[in-house]
Amino acid sequence: MQSVDTAVTDLASATKKFFRRVLPIMLVMLVCNQLNRSNIGYAQDHLQADVGIGAAAYGFGAGLFFIAYAIFELPSNVMMEKYGAKVWLTRIMISWGIVSFLMAFVQNEMMFYVLRFLLGAAEAGFFPAVIFYFARWVPAGQRGKATAIFIAGSSVAAALSGPIAGLLLSLHDVLGLRGWQWLFGFEGLLSVAVGITVFFFLDAKIHDAKWLTAAEKSALTGAIDQEDAEHTKAHGGKVNRWKMLLNPQILLLCGIYFSVQLSIYANTFWLPTIVKQIPGTTDLSVGFLSSIPWVCAVFAMYFAAKWQDKAKSKRPLLVAALLVAAVGTLAAAVASPVFALVFLAIAAMGFKSASPLFWTIPQSTLHPLVLAPAIAIINSLGNLGGFVAPFGFGIIKEQTGSVVPGLFALAAASTLAAGLVYFLKERKGPGSPEAAGDTYKGTDSADGRIGLPAAAK
Repeated sequence: MQSVDTAVTDLASATKKFFRRVLPIMLVMLVCNQLNRSNIGYAQDHLQADVGIGAAAYGFGAGLFFIAYAIFELPSNVMMEKYGAKVWLTRIMISWGIVSFLMAFVQNEMMFYVLRFLLGAAEAGFFPAVIFYFARWVPAGQRGKATAIFIAGSSVAAALSGPIAGLLLSLHDVLGLRGWQWLFGFEGLLSVAVGITVFFFLDAKIHDAKWLTAAEKSALTGAIDQEDAEHTKAHGGKVNRWKMLLNPQILLLCGIYFSVQLSIYANTFWLPTIVKQIPGTTDLSVGFLSSIPWVCAVFAMYFAAKWQDKAKSKRPLLVAALLVAAVGTLAAAVASPVFALVFLAIAAMGFKSASPLFWTIPQSTLHPLVLAPAIAIINSLGNLGGFVAPFGFGIIKEQTGSVVPGLFALAAASTLAAGLVYFLKERKGPGSPEAAGDTYKGTDSADGRIGLPAAAK
């Protein structure tokens, strides 16, 4: 009995150390990721004035990132499994930093398109690699918490991106460079520096972690291995990982996530344009005002995570978050610029809270052998919303001079996604992960179980 109690204590201690040491590293990486994704939103008007990139071309270039991301996501994750998350995350960061830095030298639309495509290819695999890393280091009962904190970090990063962009844009003509060149150049080099640093601070495997005691390593490794064994036992021990990806439930998850990403990236790339409609704004004030929705989202995600821990089913919470996003976006479409910002803050509280609620479902239910490629599929197909949203908004803006019709479309998409959530199956009984044992009792194992197709059994 004493040995069991000791193992439980060691496991809890190891997990706490992970949250204190490794999760902050992941959050710094996420901040760099968000800065390099969203900076063109603040540089849009400057790119149009200096390079001649109009609204439609801007929207197309912004969206090209996600086309490349979708194409290279799965291959990137295959390479990640081959070389390990540590090496691959370092490669991803350094390569996206280099491409972002080169954006400071863009001279025409074609160069803009090429660099945005290369940026998507460079970043492909980042989020699934982090989620896979969590699955190899964090017990199931704490994995949802780790994911929620990580995704919440994206809102913090988005909130920081506005003021940072405003400050860098204000360096106009310093050392003979335009403000937008300072923006791309500084944020790109920052990612390269952080990527190099991460290589020396991130451990590839549990047994490589010098900050864990031998007992903590053994307890943590044992817990992860037991979960893998229970998953395999529950599903017959034979898994065809590629056929599992044809599961209708996974495709349904792709559709829901697509809608969430529509809202996230429409706001990421076009929120500064909406804020600029407020009379008297400057680059600096637009940067700070644009951070308001993301700050509100941080608080909303915190409370959503607390409610999630107590909820038996995640589906009602996810539906509520999507409907809040729909109502806020709809109200913003018909409000004055000042009130539009208020309602977009409400919408952000909805669609950003929906993201961690969503990821508790696939992350806690997918078989370990299919985890990385399945999350890559969900993330890459869902992220195509990042192409449709900015490109669609760009066409609408160029044709009508307004983004209001785009906001109506976003509200409709969030409402549709809320309806699709109720088609997600909650798998219970023999053969389900709930029946696999106490290993799956915890924060992220209450609901949303995805059954496996017969071919996978």
